[in-house]
Amino acid sequence: MSTDNEAERAAFDSLTSEKNADTGDINLDVILDVPVTLSLVVGRTKIPIRSLLQLNQGSVVELERAAGEPMDVFVNDTLIAQGEVVVVNDRFGVRLTDVVSPAERIKRLR
Repeated sequence: MSTDNEAERAAFDSLTSEKNADTGDINLDVILDVPVTLSLVVGRTKIPIRSLLQLNQGSVVELERAAGEPMDVFVNDTLIAQGEVVVVNDRFGVRLTDVVSPAERIKRLR
């Protein structure tokens, strides 16, 4: 009967290549091409369905976030950073202003 820790250790060990087995280095090449979903949240609000059904072109919905506050940047629904909107070559982008530390990201996964 295997425990969760044994399963996690087996998954971790599978990322360690034979070349790096002596040093314990992780071979990240295995996961570098895995696609993830990056989402930017400008703001949120809660409204009753009645109000939602009354929305039409030109309607304005007030968000809980104030103008000028940084946006939240999520990867697969996990907060990894905050940033600000920028325009690059007529396209929107985000400039990261505060990145969550790897240690803090691991804490939030639990």
